[in-house]
Amino acid sequence: MYGWAGRILYVDLTKGRVREEETPKGLREAFIGGRGINAKLLWDLTKPGVDPLSPENVLIFGAGTLTGTPVPMTGRLTVTTKSPQTNLYLKSVSGGHFAGELKFAGYDHIVVYGRAEKPLYLWIEDDHAELRSAEHLWGMDVKETNRTIKSDHKDRDIKTVCIGPAGENLVKYASVMNTVYNVSARGGVGAVMGSKRLKAIAVKGSGTVEVKNPEKLMEASMKIVERLSAFSPDWCTTDLVDFINRARLLPSLNFRSGFLEDGHKIGYRHLKEAGYVKGKWGCFSCIVGCHLHSVIKEGPYTRHTVGPEYETAFALGSNTGVTEPEALIRANELCALYGLDTISTGSVISWAMECYERGVLSKSDTEGLELKFGNAEAMLEAIRMIAFRRGWLGNLLAEGVKRASERLGRGSWKWAMCNSKGMEHAGLDLRTWKTRVLSYSVNPRGPDHLFHQVASSFDWLERILEVEEVKPPLTPEEHAKVVAWYGDRFAVTDALGICKFSGGAMHTNEEVMAELYTLATGVEATPQDILTAGRRIYVLERCYNVREGFDRRLDDIAWRFLNEPTDWPEPPTPPPRRNRPIEVGERSVWRYKRGLVVTEAEMKELQDAFYRLQGWDLETGWPRRDTLLRLGLADVADELDKLGRLP
Repeated sequence: MYGWAGRILYVDLTKGRVREEETPKGLREAFIGGRGINAKLLWDLTKPGVDPLSPENVLIFGAGTLTGTPVPMTGRLTVTTKSPQTNLYLKSVSGGHFAGELKFAGYDHIVVYGRAEKPLYLWIEDDHAELRSAEHLWGMDVKETNRTIKSDHKDRDIKTVCIGPAGENLVKYASVMNTVYNVSARGGVGAVMGSKRLKAIAVKGSGTVEVKNPEKLMEASMKIVERLSAFSPDWCTTDLVDFINRARLLPSLNFRSGFLEDGHKIGYRHLKEAGYVKGKWGCFSCIVGCHLHSVIKEGPYTRHTVGPEYETAFALGSNTGVTEPEALIRANELCALYGLDTISTGSVISWAMECYERGVLSKSDTEGLELKFGNAEAMLEAIRMIAFRRGWLGNLLAEGVKRASERLGRGSWKWAMCNSKGMEHAGLDLRTWKTRVLSYSVNPRGPDHLFHQVASSFDWLERILEVEEVKPPLTPEEHAKVVAWYGDRFAVTDALGICKFSGGAMHTNEEVMAELYTLATGVEATPQDILTAGRRIYVLERCYNVREGFDRRLDDIAWRFLNEPTDWPEPPTPPPRRNRPIEVGERSVWRYKRGLVVTEAEMKELQDAFYRLQGWDLETGWPRRDTLLRLGLADVADELDKLGRLP
């Protein structure tokens, strides 16, 4: 067997047993690895209606097929489960170094089920795996947990994934932390891990990953290295803050605006010039290194830490009105230590700030906090309250913005920035970008950016749409084609373990992925085979939601985008452009007009075009039988048919 380690580790926490099985050939070739095999295992191992925080739910860790091979930027880990935040399918991907170490120990996947009586952690050393007591680790933050495990084993090279206090306290958007600062963030994977009383997984591997054609794979890898060298040495996601703010896309003050006057203060340029950024580092097999090494030399927030990334800068910065770099860096550090998703944390705090300023929350509700936009100390204290579910407010906000707004009432759902699935929106103002409206609404796990990263240059749009020249505005069918292509492609990057930030122009297009997959595994694959595998994974994830009672009504976006128009100053000149401009709608590239809103009719037209392209029923949004058969998902079709959920 080449590329794959070929083994799945099954961990029964209830009985305290560990066993392994060979990964079936059909499963490998149909779903590739990582995210794909995880999705099929979740489908097979959970029953409809399972409580996400019950012993019957499973938590699956999967490394990519290319992880551990010479191909650069292939260290991604996918964590898959049923989400306690949305009660739907959930995958959450992180970088770090755990996935590579897992492959070197001889495993592609870990499936965790049951619930331990007392806290445990899983120790893996090559062929040996066992459960050990984690009672001494319970209550520790992420750094302490990582440090203690390495000390207990007297080995600083051990790689870990673990939860912090937020996961232990079942915060609905708690994260699983990978090698301390890399995070499987969204949807509550950390809460599922906490519900099972599994504090951590620690792994040490001394093996290698054998590939079918090592010489040609090395040649292909070196070509990728050459292309990746074109990245700017300053490239990082926080570098997008200024660009997106000038484009009027930066969510600010709980998405009431797409622009913040002092937004540049939380961007990379200012952080570097002000002396906070001291360097960068990368994940396993990365040659770009987008993680910031940040330092605060003095004052109450003095520390060495990592970040922030763009999504954190928006969520805990512009969206809360906090533009103090030191407060943002400290907020990012707290979320890492406690194991919290920064997007959901920032969104629920900004919602609470708007509630406070509208008089829906009072000082008696907030334990005396002046929970106003721009109040950095209140924002930091709210993070602590959430992680430990302290007081009425901490418990309320720990449930996420959808449940919190439903419990609080008084019309607060109107400024709860999530869709009907229940996950908080990622960091772009959708009122100015139609393609994002579609991609966020049809996303299987909720409205975020990592199922369809649809920021394309005109060169790539022309390639995807197979036209000589793109002429905005795009038609609904063209929007649908762009979103579908990215959805298929990104399903495969996650399955192979490739970092999305390597870029479509670098090596995550279907031609190069087919070549890498074939050279590594010996399984012949064409570019179309790659995209078909991606579609198979994506549609299976959709079917999981359908089995859970999902229909088209949950494919929506937050009320504010549909009802409250944009309101920000018009920029005097267009923002600077990289490569060729990003398409965001209307006749020109940028939609700067005040008063923009996404209409229901507009969203329906986009979704109809997408459903037709995918082969889904227009009324329900459910995949049709012929679509599932074409993708080799006959067993999925039969099960949905028995439940009356096949159109």
